[in-house]
Amino acid sequence: MNSPVIASLVPVVLFIAIGFVAGRQEWIRASAVKDLSNLVFMVLSPALLFRTMSTVHIEDLNFGPVGIYFAAFGLLYFATLAWQGFNRLAAARALANTFSNTLMIGVPLVGLVFGDAGLVTLFTLISVHSLILLTAATVVFELAAAREHAGQSNAAQPPMWRTVLGAVRNGVLHPVPLPILAGLLFAQTGLVLPPVVDKPLQLLGQALGPLALLLVGVTLVFTRVGHHFKGALRIALAKCIVHPLLLAAMAWALGLSGLPLAVMIVAASLPVGANVFLFAQRYEVAQDEVTASVAVSTMLALVTMPVVILLTTRYVV
Repeated sequence: MNSPVIASLVPVVLFIAIGFVAGRQEWIRASAVKDLSNLVFMVLSPALLFRTMSTVHIEDLNFGPVGIYFAAFGLLYFATLAWQGFNRLAAARALANTFSNTLMIGVPLVGLVFGDAGLVTLFTLISVHSLILLTAATVVFELAAAREHAGQSNAAQPPMWRTVLGAVRNGVLHPVPLPILAGLLFAQTGLVLPPVVDKPLQLLGQALGPLALLLVGVTLVFTRVGHHFKGALRIALAKCIVHPLLLAAMAWALGLSGLPLAVMIVAASLPVGANVFLFAQRYEVAQDEVTASVAVSTMLALVTMPVVILLTTRYVV
């Protein structure tokens, strides 16, 4: 057993468990979850993302493993569409099968296990993760919705180019990709953050991991699975097991290895990200099933992620 890996995983499980207890005891109420989530997304994560990338030069980034990640995503995503049929329900399940919680769980987990080098690799993925995946998902959802409503309404549909352009704009002007891109641009200037700016950013960034993991535990308390458990479990199995296995198999076939690939495999093993629910809500499909899949996949990931990390650190790094 790799004791440093186990030592890194213990805080992840512990913080989620503490958050769960805090929610059950109503020390943190359901009404406060959105405010805490906004704090993580709008304040803490931009501080960490910008500060980490502000010293990274573009020529040092490795986009090869990121390309493998998106190849595995595309294969699983379109396989789900082919199996389920081209409609909004299939689009929601396909996105849930492939969209990882890279920020709330991925950042603290990768930081603890792989350190700053792992975070740079993860942030390379995050910088284009939402942009590419959510833009593609928007196009698929719009096409599926238009197909379903064809002949049912005389209302004019907006042109596809406007839909795609809006998705790209929203993907860039977002509190996750934007500070990464801003940090990279700052790094290319050769300037160094003055201590009066760097220290507050460091303190805010250090608060992200614990608070994000606590919030995951709290959210589990207020998520109702109910009779959607079977559907949620199918999504969880695809997300936490099939996705990383598919990525690892593709990398093995190409003879790839190393820390960047290990980070990508761990990222693929993460549970369903919350952005999937926003799509389900917007397109009015499978909202309860997607909500349940976020909870079930998070619980399953607490078992599968340690296995994935142990295997990747032993055979990939």
